[in-house]
Amino acid sequence: MNCSSMIMCRCEEVTLVQLEAAYESGCRTPRQLKMKTRAAMGACQGRVCRQLLEAWILAKNPESPRDPELLAYRPPVRPVTFGQLAKDDM
Repeated sequence: MNCSSMIMCRCEEVTLVQLEAAYESGCRTPRQLKMKTRAAMGACQGRVCRQLLEAWILAKNPESPRDPELLAYRPPVRPVTFGQLAKDDM
């Protein structure tokens, strides 16, 4: 596999090349990279790629302090269908 086509976020199909380009354009924090590339915004909401993204940023600049804006996990923890919601009796 070519490194340029390595997928860093499977849900949004964000590649290493896209992350590198965003980093070079000035996005230095996980949140900035997320907003620029949509990494960690897919169906898993970062549960799969968040740690990889944060480790990649730390590897790019090991002397940088840990970012206070680390990415958080977002609900829903499990996808819920409209049918499941509609079954709720009011």
